[in-house]
Amino acid sequence: MTTDEYYMNFAITEAEKAGAMGEVPIGAIIVYNDEIIARAHNLREQAQMPTAHAEHIAIEQAAAQIGSWRLEDCTLYVTLEPCVMCSGAIVMSRIPRVVYGASDPKGGCAGSLMDLLQEARFNHRASVTAGILEEQCGTLLKQFFKQLRNKKKIDQSADNTNS
Repeated sequence: MTTDEYYMNFAITEAEKAGAMGEVPIGAIIVYNDEIIARAHNLREQAQMPTAHAEHIAIEQAAAQIGSWRLEDCTLYVTLEPCVMCSGAIVMSRIPRVVYGASDPKGGCAGSLMDLLQEARFNHRASVTAGILEEQCGTLLKQFFKQLRNKKKIDQSADNTNS
């Protein structure tokens, strides 16, 4: 097991927590000096806040832990490729390295739709390592959305029966 796989397993644990709460199963951790200083998972539904993404929450925790908004010696591990908002937060917090599991062809901004983390016009860029434990990370998401679709079908069927 590589170091990246080791740490991604902690992000997967966070994603599983989100899924158990009915949140989209995305988890993130931040590592500083070989120590996990922040752990988070999606909480958009629970908090009813559009910014309650795993990465965003983890960045806030890490900044509080370090006592600085500059997370220059940290690595962010996240189970899904960061979106535009989270990519912006990564750039603004100066995180030098991002490791993610599954790509997001519909919303990923670390190489899929665009690459904000490598945008030369910004004063900071982050190196990206993609595809770490990709199958596990992707399976969590696929299973979650499959269960959501099945529940919707069952609910619609029940509504039609009761009509």
